Amino acid sequence: MGNLIWNEYGRYVALSATAYTIWAAFWGIYYRKFFFDFLHGIIRSPGGIQPAASDSIFVTLIVKAPVIQILNMVLGFMYLALDMPAPFMKNTAIHRSFPLRIVLLLLQTFFAILYYQGTNGAIYSFIAACCYIRAQMLGEIMPEAKDHKGRGGKA
Repeated sequence: MGNLIWNEYGRYVALSATAYTIWAAFWGIYYRKFFFDFLHGIIRSPGGIQPAASDSIFVTLIVKAPVIQILNMVLGFMYLALDMPAPFMKNTAIHRSFPLRIVLLLLQTFFAILYYQGTNGAIYSFIAACCYIRAQMLGEIMPEAKDHKGRGGKA
């Protein structure tokens, strides 16, 4: 059996997580719900859980105006352009950068966990970020980086 290539596994998980997160952001625009309203919320008889006053900033950014969902959708499309890659990003240092992917996936995790529909995508994004961290620690490089090795003056 061979060794697990962490960056390839992380790429597949990240693509799935990003597609899921974009779809969840789309549904989050139409069915708006702050995920952590159950922590401080007040249970009302005919209305369910009413978020506490301390959660008003999240209610404003998620329920009243879907800023977090739209931001997460844009972030997901940016990550897909980086990971697929878009033609203008192919064979660039940005496309081969593990730290950039890790930061984008952790941002996606942070924004997706805030609204109800994005919780699964947030978990998958966090797993993908952990896979890229492991690949970085093991010293793995992208296959495209191997193609640029040894080119004198063209790096």
